[in-house]
Amino acid sequence: MTDVRKLDLNLIVVLDALLAERNLTRAGELVGMTQPAVSGALSRLRDLLDDPLLVREGRGFTLTPFADSLMPSVADCMAEVHRMFEVLPEFDPATSTRTFLLSASDYVLSELTSPLLSILERDAPHTNIEFDGLPMEDVVSPVDLLRRDITIAATGRGVPGKRASLFSDRFVCVVDAANPALRDGALSLSALHGLRHVRSVFGPHASTHIDDMLSAAEITPRVAVTVQGFMQVPFAVTGTSWVGWVPERTARRYADRLGLTIARTEIAPSVLVEAAHWHPSKSGDPALTWLVAQLRAASELVEFGADA
Repeated sequence: MTDVRKLDLNLIVVLDALLAERNLTRAGELVGMTQPAVSGALSRLRDLLDDPLLVREGRGFTLTPFADSLMPSVADCMAEVHRMFEVLPEFDPATSTRTFLLSASDYVLSELTSPLLSILERDAPHTNIEFDGLPMEDVVSPVDLLRRDITIAATGRGVPGKRASLFSDRFVCVVDAANPALRDGALSLSALHGLRHVRSVFGPHASTHIDDMLSAAEITPRVAVTVQGFMQVPFAVTGTSWVGWVPERTARRYADRLGLTIARTEIAPSVLVEAAHWHPSKSGDPALTWLVAQLRAASELVEFGADA
């Protein structure tokens, strides 16, 4: 195992440039080094990683398969270095140019993005925020939390680290308004057993609140189609005899537009509580503390509207 205490971390910067440019001269221009200095760094990297990294191809270079596999890890490492040096003992939102990285489900982003950006535009106009989806592994890991400033995920799903609750919703059943199984706007348990379901997933094996809710009602859904996240469910259900479950705000947003009915059922609705999660090592970052406060302010707008 490499002793990182003896590792020249400047080599990571050079490696990032070499992977991006695949050319020693251009990589040197990118990091402010001469071509001979970059050549020396490449030699050290080859010895350290036991791989040529760049090989001649015609008049240029191409990456080895190993070097190509390093690109995501090196990019993550560089992002963490940049974020580490953005952490200052004080934070002034009015003047800060910090970029925050926030990860959340499609549902959370659909509800929270607009009010959050409005708050940032007003109070921190020079900051930036980058959004990405939740990790597609079965669970959010401590490493995932390190790679992002904030990960917004449902409570009770095993997400580690520190957290602050933001807003809640409940799951409701949606079907096409012309579904013949509907009786006065309701679906019976026997109908739910018989209908095919649109299933939402967030990882290959991770269970969701909906899975738990149906299991508690002793319903094993006949899956018609599986979709990533919640936002595709209404579009998959419309015009079919299928049934799906989504947060109520999503259902109400699309019901009239897509000709859907929010069906009453005998199943007790599961409550979804979304929370901001972060790595404990980031708790001393005043910028992150400020961001959590803004997420809570934006969440009040989601919960209560402009009167919040």
